[in-house]
Amino acid sequence: MSFKKFFITPIKGYQYLSKMMPANCRYYPTCSEYAKWQFEFNAPHRALAASTLRILRCNQLFAGGIDYPVVHFVPRQKHKSLGINDFCGKIKVNYWLVPKEAGRSLYYVVKDFDAINCDT
Repeated sequence: MSFKKFFITPIKGYQYLSKMMPANCRYYPTCSEYAKWQFEFNAPHRALAASTLRILRCNQLFAGGIDYPVVHFVPRQKHKSLGINDFCGKIKVNYWLVPKEAGRSLYYVVKDFDAINCDT
């Protein structure tokens, strides 16, 4: 079992059980989805800290709204085309990394729900 799965499995269990209760999260994405994305993209200590702070903000004292996870990401150097799409076909994109600020390595994580739901 990978280290990420160790943290993500209880979150998925909570999400399964919480479907039976009315929705009450003040943010989009929900706090559990936010935590899941954090553990997928960040180191466990950063993900735990960010998820804990988010859960503490999910109350009547804060306005709520859209709050995407922010991750630190350094893209790899660009390589010349290997023709990999010709060999492997299309790739499915589940998440987009949107730059938070120009010139920094901080990105918002945005999930592409259409790519997951389509059959092509």
